[in-house]
Amino acid sequence: MIKRDVITVVVICAILLAVAGAESFIVKSGMDWYQTLQKPAFNPPSWVFGPVWTILYIMMGVSFFIVWKRGMQNAKEKTAIACFIFQLVFNFLWTPIFFGFKQPLIAFGDIVILWLAVLATVSSFFRVSKTAGALLVPYFLWISFAAVLNGAICMLNQ
Repeated sequence: MIKRDVITVVVICAILLAVAGAESFIVKSGMDWYQTLQKPAFNPPSWVFGPVWTILYIMMGVSFFIVWKRGMQNAKEKTAIACFIFQLVFNFLWTPIFFGFKQPLIAFGDIVILWLAVLATVSSFFRVSKTAGALLVPYFLWISFAAVLNGAICMLNQ
């Protein structure tokens, strides 16, 4: 990888992490409310989320770079990039819906759409690059877990 590629990957990851960092203020503002909710036994401790999301956003950034670097000459790269952007919108909407507006049920609807969008993204990335697709598998698994967690919180707090 040449120096320009390394810089590009770092910039992509920095953008993803900066947006996630900005969202952490929304999480902090809703944390008192969140603490009052009934949560399932499998709810991880709060300190787990930051490191997990940091790793996932870095993997997403590298994966995106691999697909983007292939160019936009044909439909499979264009589709993969479009899927990535689409899922990213629903990813970034979840936090303000859940923590900002304190709407776990609406957030659950968002995460179901996100889950489907991430599945489409992983599939489209695999068509472009096995490495790019594989880098998104942990993200898909985490979103799957988060959807179950979000659903359980909805059920426990009806």
